Amino acid sequence: RRLFLSPSVPGGVPRPVPKRGRPSDRGSRAHAQRQRSVAGGPEQEASLEAVARLEPCRSAQLQEVENLLASDDQELIGDFSKPHLLPMVEGKDPGLKYISPGTLAAVLSGRYSSSIGSSLVVDCRYPYEYEGGHVKGAVNLPQQRDVEEFLLERPIEPQERGKRVILIFHCEFSVERGPKMCKFLRGRDRSCHEYPRLRYPELYVLKGGYRDFFSQFPGHCEPRDYRPMEHPAFKKELRKFRGQSR
Repeated sequence: RRLFLSPSVPGGVPRPVPKRGRPSDRGSRAHAQRQRSVAGGPEQEASLEAVARLEPCRSAQLQEVENLLASDDQELIGDFSKPHLLPMVEGKDPGLKYISPGTLAAVLSGRYSSSIGSSLVVDCRYPYEYEGGHVKGAVNLPQQRDVEEFLLERPIEPQERGKRVILIFHCEFSVERGPKMCKFLRGRDRSCHEYPRLRYPELYVLKGGYRDFFSQFPGHCEPRDYRPMEHPAFKKELRKFRGQSR
């Protein structure tokens, strides 16, 4: 120090410049410790990285499980005991299960007899329509009280134990009367039993109604004819039954 401060030292000799911006070893260790305390130790960092990698996988797996459960629920019959037996088609009401005229013809022909113990076609049209032509073996239940008396007060049992009982509803077009009656039966059936038990867990609606079925399979109809609801010769009957429906 005396040497550099000596006035005899020539002015051209540079003085040492203190080193700034370079922390001491002690300061470096403290800084590193602070960084580790904020970010976590090596093990914690590795754990966080693993969780970050797993989160997308876990989310995808959960979504896949939820989708599978949702699809399964849509394909199970009303008491969730088994899948639907008959192949279904898209219909107007997403809450109902629709089948094609071809599937009904297959049921009537006995193609599903190994699994079906009893099947019933429920014709929800007005009596004059039913008398003018209907599916062979179908029962005419145009009013809600008819459905309660025929299906709930005297329940249908399978002819063979362990086999299914299926009901197929329809009206002229299966747009209003048939679907409404199908939903009415399901609601009354639910109210009579502890959830999810049902007397009739497997219900279907015939897409296109009697009109489409008769046009494709007249041999399964008796008499082999089709009388529309708005037939000009039955205007009086139409007013009568519409009034009763209200």
